[in-house]
Amino acid sequence: MDQQHLCRQRRGILNFWTKEEGFPDSTASFRVKHGWMAFCRLLIHVLLLFTLSSAHNDFFTSIGQMTDLLFTEKDLVTSLKDYIRAEESKLEQIKKWADKLDVLSAAATQDPEGFLGHPVNAFKLMKRLNTEWAELENLVLTDMSDAFISNLTIQRQYFPNDDDQTGAAKALMRLQDTYQLDTETIATGRLAGSSPDSSHHSVLTAEDCHDLGRVAYSEADYYHTELWMVQALKQLEQGETSATVDAITILDYLSYSVYQQGALKRALEFTKRLLELEPTHQRANGNLKYFEYQLGKQMKLKGREEAEEEEEESEGRKRRDRPDDYLPERRKYEELCRGEGLKMTPRRQSRLYCRYYDNNRHPKYVIGPVRQEDEWDRPRIVRYHDVVSEREMERVKELAKPRLRRATVHDPQTGKLTTAHYRVSKSAWLGAFEHPVVDRINQRIEDLTGLDVSTAEDLQVANYGVGGQYEPHFDFGRKDEPDAFEELGTGNRIATWLFYMSDVAAGGATVFTDVGAAIWPKKGTAVFWYNLHPSGEGDYRTRHAACPVLVGNKWVSNKWIHERGQEFRRRCGLQETD
Repeated sequence: MDQQHLCRQRRGILNFWTKEEGFPDSTASFRVKHGWMAFCRLLIHVLLLFTLSSAHNDFFTSIGQMTDLLFTEKDLVTSLKDYIRAEESKLEQIKKWADKLDVLSAAATQDPEGFLGHPVNAFKLMKRLNTEWAELENLVLTDMSDAFISNLTIQRQYFPNDDDQTGAAKALMRLQDTYQLDTETIATGRLAGSSPDSSHHSVLTAEDCHDLGRVAYSEADYYHTELWMVQALKQLEQGETSATVDAITILDYLSYSVYQQGALKRALEFTKRLLELEPTHQRANGNLKYFEYQLGKQMKLKGREEAEEEEEESEGRKRRDRPDDYLPERRKYEELCRGEGLKMTPRRQSRLYCRYYDNNRHPKYVIGPVRQEDEWDRPRIVRYHDVVSEREMERVKELAKPRLRRATVHDPQTGKLTTAHYRVSKSAWLGAFEHPVVDRINQRIEDLTGLDVSTAEDLQVANYGVGGQYEPHFDFGRKDEPDAFEELGTGNRIATWLFYMSDVAAGGATVFTDVGAAIWPKKGTAVFWYNLHPSGEGDYRTRHAACPVLVGNKWVSNKWIHERGQEFRRRCGLQETD
């Protein structure tokens, strides 16, 4: 059954209901009918929207697709307001009827017999009790929320799920660690790149902080559990009220999370504070005895002073300790994301230049060369300024947005593409045949690099979501991954071309962890580097990462150029290190 027929059918049911069941022909009735029509239009719009883009999972990995959720929520708010207005109209009718009867019954009960002695009053009493009160009953029992509930039910299947909420929570903690932010800074929304006076400025409630702590707790991440539960407790103590979370619940989490980090004394303190609020708390009473026993045992074995020193040392480490990490270069990666880390010496810096570039007098660029800037020397990384127009970037985004999917990586074990927790974004692939603008961009890359792009991969467009990142990786296949690009049949990735299609308010740099380079996004520019030496060996200095986006929306597109077709364009060197 098509959706328009469904809507017509439901309007028919509504008409029967309003005419046959005695629903008063009122403003409320009109608004409900109007609500049904709005609902039908919204339903068709929503189904069309999600037919165009069926991959509505992992919402948090793409800001571009998350914008659809804002408009969905806006439509739901409109529907909710229609419901509220209908309810208010209904209540207004009931109130007027009650006020009228209140005056009438007050006068009548003063002299009941005299009142009923008038035949008109007697008749009207019979009529009211037999007919009008039944109509009032129908009005009171009418569910004005039906259109809104139906609308919400349809929309709910496209809402973010628990995985999206968990992913967004983890992203906030990732930003917290990478940019060394304390919970107070995040909770108050005072992030670098965001204006305190902006309409986008938002804050975390105590309940929000508690929820973040619970996500960390479910991952056995007691470090972040403690940080966020302390923030939640602090906000409650400062007078914030919450209907869903209280100090007892938070202290329960805190005592266990600090115990798991080896801070027995602090665990005991939190437990005692909990019992002051609820002396009969069963688990806390059990923990109190256990913590006291363990602390006494520890002091006997090590002595009071040594045990207290160990506790203080544990407290001093608290802000620095994080769960065991699988990424050995984590510290360097995060330093570069913050604009810290290794710096180029002044001598090397002086050798970097900006120039007008025509790629050896290429016919397209002899009259109008592009601006080329050296970003790094070893390996050589160059940036091209204003090489893609605003219109071209918007067209590429329009083409990519309906088909954005969770970004994948090559699994070195299987050689297949798979999603990974260290790559948080959504991407889409655009072929040259799909639109003239894609073909034009591909040709521009070939003209400026001098490399054959006919064997390159399609243009990949990526949009980063909440805390979106791509941790340190190589673009080329290493010796231990001989089958990485076997299915393409075009050899290894010889070079990478990366367009920045948006400015980023804070964060989002491209960093090269081996050499200490950091390239910051600038809309309309592109950076280019070779992944392989002329000998064909991989250049391990090109290990790079996309830093988490702190504030803003990051759009990029990249072209991975392969070896096949470059034999006479970039000749091999005689030495392995050439």
